[in-house]
Amino acid sequence: METLKKNTITVLLALISFSSFSQSMDALQSIFAKSYEAENAKNYAKAISELKAGYDPGNYVINIRLGWLNYLAKQYTESISYYEKSIALKPYAIEARFGCVKPLSALEDWESVKKQYVEILTIDPQNTVANYWLGVIIYNRKDFNGAARLFEKIVNLYPLDYDSLIMLAWSKLYSSKPSEAKVLFHQALIIRPNDSSALSGLKLIP
Repeated sequence: METLKKNTITVLLALISFSSFSQSMDALQSIFAKSYEAENAKNYAKAISELKAGYDPGNYVINIRLGWLNYLAKQYTESISYYEKSIALKPYAIEARFGCVKPLSALEDWESVKKQYVEILTIDPQNTVANYWLGVIIYNRKDFNGAARLFEKIVNLYPLDYDSLIMLAWSKLYSSKPSEAKVLFHQALIIRPNDSSALSGLKLIP
């Protein structure tokens, strides 16, 4: 009899827990639906307020969405704060880090942008987007050897990717490797005949 009572209590607790979970999910879905509707109308302040009404600091999805909406509203500091909360909640998820790059770029905080790309590549070394944009940052800082290594990763994966190929060609040229650069510029011309960047590069090679 005692065992039966315990089993009955366990079942009731499970049902209550499931009911609470369902109500919570329904409420969250409703909040998000209203937020999406406001975003589509470009009413970002309302989209943000809808989410804040049900804000849970431990909810990854709410935090990452608030990061995005604050970015759209040009509230870059707030956007970064929410993205950082998302990253803390799921440190191995790279989407929040890519999201954080947007407000950091808007503030021209390139060192922090670089840090996010480095973290992404620590998690996902073959990520082509992070490799490319980290390569661009390093290239602009005139670390041409470092940039070449990053662009080369992408070209090895996608030999017909023009953007990475042309950046690799210029990186090789400025790394004092004109013969390698020449081959790469010619490859770029196969992908884009009469490409002005490739032709300009070839003119600099004796």
